[in-house]
Amino acid sequence: MESTMSNNKLRGDNMDVISDRKWISETLEIGKEMLYLTQKEVIGIGINEEEILKLTKDALFAHGKKEYEMPAKIGVHPYQEVFYHAMPAYVPSKNAVGMKWIECYPSNPTKFNLPQTTGLLVINDVSSGCPIALMDSAWITAMRTPAVTALAAQALHPDAETFAMFGSGIQGIEHVKYIGHTLKKLKKIYIYDVREEAMDRLIKEVQPKIDIEIVKGKNPEEVVKSCEVLSSATVIIKDPLAVIKNEWVSKGQTILPCDLNTFWDPEISKRADKYIVDSKEEHELFSDMGYFPDGLPSIKCETGEIIAGVSKGRESKEELIVCSNIGIAVCDIVVGREIFNRALSSHVGTKLEL
Repeated sequence: MESTMSNNKLRGDNMDVISDRKWISETLEIGKEMLYLTQKEVIGIGINEEEILKLTKDALFAHGKKEYEMPAKIGVHPYQEVFYHAMPAYVPSKNAVGMKWIECYPSNPTKFNLPQTTGLLVINDVSSGCPIALMDSAWITAMRTPAVTALAAQALHPDAETFAMFGSGIQGIEHVKYIGHTLKKLKKIYIYDVREEAMDRLIKEVQPKIDIEIVKGKNPEEVVKSCEVLSSATVIIKDPLAVIKNEWVSKGQTILPCDLNTFWDPEISKRADKYIVDSKEEHELFSDMGYFPDGLPSIKCETGEIIAGVSKGRESKEELIVCSNIGIAVCDIVVGREIFNRALSSHVGTKLEL
């Protein structure tokens, strides 16, 4: 279990927790009711991209400093390409404790005209453990995932002028929206998807909102060879697709996959000068489940440790760095707790009896 329970900062009996419970009790009868927030209400709270980045950075900082508790996410897999994940976490600095239950069905859009990803997030009262909120988690996931990529890119390759995004679904769209917030020198964003209409949809939605030119890549090789920083949000399966070939990748690039070991030739991560992950324990768990059939690369450190200044990021322009971020619950719980705070203050949501 990823935690540092001997650290006093993880104890739940401080004055902040007591005052927090008192504040919640002014609006919500803890133990008898909780606040329910629909996806529309979660989005309507109005947390913007810069605020998501700040909240996500706080969560990663706590993770890097080992001021949290978060077991590796367990899951079930009814079909080969499908997963359900249970993701609990406790971040004392935010009085944030709870769990996300999320599932991914890649065929949903075409098969049922439903989103690929749906889920719920529970927030609990630290003092008593009673649930105080239940909310949609799909939007939170869609926001915090590109925020982690953008923050990692800033920490590892701040001067980059080119960025590539493989996959033009919801995550691809949000990555292209977010990356300019942290990579201030970007001149071009290359995108690639096997679906031409997905790339067209991304450009139509995002280009009017950002000043950076979005370029449709002709093929994966061209995109890889054109960019300094690259990310991917495709599918996650046990047998690597290895769409991106090892020989296309050069020294000095930074690769930030969100799809584990699927999209990139596994040799790329193995030959990288630094292989960084958001959670060592989660990557080891996925390896035990067979998602790294050629073996898990040697892990240098965790993303949060780079953010918190505990470990060094890029030390040379020639370094090839791979930073694999598959999603950690501390980010979801911190963002979810802030949404709850604002909903409670604004009297948004529906009170449900327990």
